[in-house]
Amino acid sequence: MDNKVLAIVNGREITERDMEEAIIRFPKERQAFFRSDEGRKQLLDQIISFELIYNYAVDSGLENEKGYIEYLEKAKKELLTQWGINKVLSQVTVTDEEAEDYYKANNQYFRTNEAVSAKHILVDSLEKANEVLEKLNHGLKFEDAAKEYSTCPSKAQGGNLGEFTRGQMVPEFEDAAFKLDIGVVSEPVKTQFGYHLIKVKNKKEAASKEFSEVKDMIKSRLLQERQNYKYVEMTNDLKNKYNVEIK
Repeated sequence: MDNKVLAIVNGREITERDMEEAIIRFPKERQAFFRSDEGRKQLLDQIISFELIYNYAVDSGLENEKGYIEYLEKAKKELLTQWGINKVLSQVTVTDEEAEDYYKANNQYFRTNEAVSAKHILVDSLEKANEVLEKLNHGLKFEDAAKEYSTCPSKAQGGNLGEFTRGQMVPEFEDAAFKLDIGVVSEPVKTQFGYHLIKVKNKKEAASKEFSEVKDMIKSRLLQERQNYKYVEMTNDLKNKYNVEIK
């Protein structure tokens, strides 16, 4: 990075590197704005303002005030404590091999369920269902029939229900949808809502996710578990080293 000087405040240079360090402290969704011309101008103004106030505080002797010294000591304690925690937890690691062993031992948790994508037309009687089915058999498009005849809100999307797995639909509808071949319109299916004509668009078989798909998630989970264990172990050891009295 070209460390160009952007401003000088009381002899102190504010550079591109200072700007970048300030930007990365913002949430990721805000960083793009501060890399725009307008955002950079705002941020530079803010950095200059902070530098001006810092100079005022130093020249005014605020660092010698009792309140500031007490505040500084609390901040130093918090920072040193966090640094100590980070130092210990940084020793905890998870290898790719350990993650793969976990994946193999717990493969049942990394399976995708059988799923179906389907459309349907819902009407209130068997007679009406058969009437619509007859029209479909004579060339009426399923989506057009859904918009014209279906009483389900999905009619606006041509009857499209999207993708669903077992247990998400009423049993009669689910059983028919999972048995139906792709592209075939079902016979009328009766449920508590009425009579359905179902057309399956796509099917997905149950399958195991590849290790490469879940490796990072497994490593993150194992690392968190091990770090939690390490933290508890460390604090328990320190209770034996340092005197603790709870009153």
